[in-house]
Amino acid sequence: MKGPHHLEIAAYALSSTNEDTVDAQLINTFLESVRTLFDAMLNTPVCFEPAKPRDRSEKCDVSGIIGLSGDLIGSVVLSLPMQSATEMVLRFAHARLDVHGEDFADAIGELANMVAGGAKARFTDRNVTISCPSVVVAPGHHVETPIGTAAISIPCTSPIGVFSILIAIQESAGAARASAPTAA
Repeated sequence: MKGPHHLEIAAYALSSTNEDTVDAQLINTFLESVRTLFDAMLNTPVCFEPAKPRDRSEKCDVSGIIGLSGDLIGSVVLSLPMQSATEMVLRFAHARLDVHGEDFADAIGELANMVAGGAKARFTDRNVTISCPSVVVAPGHHVETPIGTAAISIPCTSPIGVFSILIAIQESAGAARASAPTAA
């Protein structure tokens, strides 16, 4: 389902002229993956607010982090307040899990993995590898992004809570050279 929020995000990425620009097609690939996750696994809709440059002062309580390598390098992060994280895990695991337990962290990691894996499957013209998830459960933490990558944040809302998707990616030097036109 592509609604106005989908188009607003693409418009931001295309019109932005700062260093935090991320290609609209890449953003939309991750958003489609989030939408699929919410529809199929959490049985609830999700809405995307317009993308904005990454705010380095933004804090969260729970983060699921996936690294990307290959033709695209960087990371994708699901950043959640504790309330949203517990509700998301409840929907996903069909049980209320202890936020300090391994199962809670595993569930957040698997949700982040589904987002990154869903996007990776849509990158048919790129060779992309995703890392195993890392999860941080600590009130008021900040996730730093890889140096030199464009980073944007996409606020999201759903009936089970608010969260954001932090996308910090760029084409690798080898991928950029391979796609550059050559002189005849």
